[in-house]
Amino acid sequence: MQQQLRVTDYIVFLIYFLVVAFYGYWIYNRKKKATADSKDFFLAEGSLTWWAIGASLIASNISAEQFIGMSGSGFQMGMAIATYEWMAAATLIIVAVFFIPVYLKNKIYTMPQFLHQRYNSTVAMIMAVFWLLLYIVVNLMSILYLGALAISGISGLDIYLCIFLLAVFAIGITLGGMKVIGYTDVIQVFFLVLGGLVATYIALNLVAEKSGQEGMLNGFSLLTSKANDHFHMIFKKDDPNYMDLPGLTVLIGGMWITNLNYWGCNQYITQRALGADLPTARNGILFAAFLKLMMPVIVVLPGIAAYVLYRDGMFQTEMLDSKGIVDVNKAYPSVLNLLPVGLKGLSFAALTAAIVASLAGKANSIGTIFTLDIYHKAFNKTAGERTLVNVGKISVIVSMFMAVILSLLVGEKLMGEGKQGFQYIQEYTGFVSPGIFAMFILGFFWKRTTSNSALFATIGGFVFSLLFKLMPPFVDLSFLASAGFSKANAVGVYEIPFLDRMGFVFILCVIGMAIITNVENRRGVIPKGLEVDSSMFKPHAGFTVGAVLVVGILVALYTIFW
Repeated sequence: MQQQLRVTDYIVFLIYFLVVAFYGYWIYNRKKKATADSKDFFLAEGSLTWWAIGASLIASNISAEQFIGMSGSGFQMGMAIATYEWMAAATLIIVAVFFIPVYLKNKIYTMPQFLHQRYNSTVAMIMAVFWLLLYIVVNLMSILYLGALAISGISGLDIYLCIFLLAVFAIGITLGGMKVIGYTDVIQVFFLVLGGLVATYIALNLVAEKSGQEGMLNGFSLLTSKANDHFHMIFKKDDPNYMDLPGLTVLIGGMWITNLNYWGCNQYITQRALGADLPTARNGILFAAFLKLMMPVIVVLPGIAAYVLYRDGMFQTEMLDSKGIVDVNKAYPSVLNLLPVGLKGLSFAALTAAIVASLAGKANSIGTIFTLDIYHKAFNKTAGERTLVNVGKISVIVSMFMAVILSLLVGEKLMGEGKQGFQYIQEYTGFVSPGIFAMFILGFFWKRTTSNSALFATIGGFVFSLLFKLMPPFVDLSFLASAGFSKANAVGVYEIPFLDRMGFVFILCVIGMAIITNVENRRGVIPKGLEVDSSMFKPHAGFTVGAVLVVGILVALYTIFW
């Protein structure tokens, strides 16, 4: 089996690189005067179209954790992992209707700014630091490591060299500002979708050929029969993957907290829409929701195909790590190595596009938060626009350097040796998600919510998450097993699935915030409410039709693959 890229593949990849580089440079020069303005540099205020917003949302979201991590989870547990993508489509509709209007009405450009405007500077500063640490330690580091792992497996280049090259490429795009990121993301998404569909098509065809048949549809039919256990969205309690996706929690529990926090309270995501008017922002988010529906075809099916092919005798060495353990993170690179010359270069470009776009998006958000919410407010309140832009660029370079160091030092320990990289990202992000979401949702829609209650959610949510994580060795949680909220691990200790932990922590945060708010209200504390009225939540007719269509497709998908 061919394991290396050929000259033709490198030519295809080089064409992609040149197209993105020259297009980005053209956008940068076209808007060069505007890049001296900090809001324009960080937000591309008023210049992104709905299709650019939607494409940028997906390009920034779909990266190594999906192509590599989610495909690996598809190999391990099957279609159920697609719930992160399909529930995200429903979440995007909610964010477009209820969250974005609040941000735009109150002229909010960063998430810490929202916290400062709604609560106080202490809450905003604590969360700004939290977000920076989260983006660098979890997001940037994981994307760099998983992305480099994939590129190394396909190209044969040293993984450390791949980490360095990815970082340099991403920095180059990020330094052009949000306009360059937003519009180059349109190209990135094109390559991402096209290359991903090609990889899926080849994998399904090969599954069919292995059984003496041909055609993508026959290949899919064989997948559903040979790996029937990999085509169930809702796991039962006795399923070995129940701890990762605990039954109905994916529909009515912690999955909503994960998605609503990620898509609605996340600088890295909402930043794409905060520079637009409301109709444009909503249309862009709706476009992203439709793209989300098709993502499992690109990132999950190849993992399931790799699982079937592995059982049929393929990838017996490609899927093993240095210790001889099956490494699920190698599922997608193994599939890409099946592609013919030229097409492999195209899919390689698609994978690189996804990784670089996501790195650039997160790095830009890091620069935005550090510059506008930490540097400008705590260190230099009189800084001019050019100074702010320069500080933002420096913070991008520094954060990427830190992520490179972390990926070199601990990347393999945290996400190598057969671990599911996607699940690592979700679990450790979940340590702060419940408290953040509780603080945002009450801050949006309950004007009485006080700053001290938000501070409780900020710190208490993280503490509660740690307690639930560390509790099992000291507390017998078997009494929760009958309700599906705990399950014995390999050594017989009952643990709570991390999605359920998130649900419990969220409930505790809301209860604590309600108690503190009521006590302070009685003492005469008058919180700062946001400007909110019911008329701003009414979407236009076209958006409503599209939203109903998205929900209808989701109902059909869950009915088919229940």
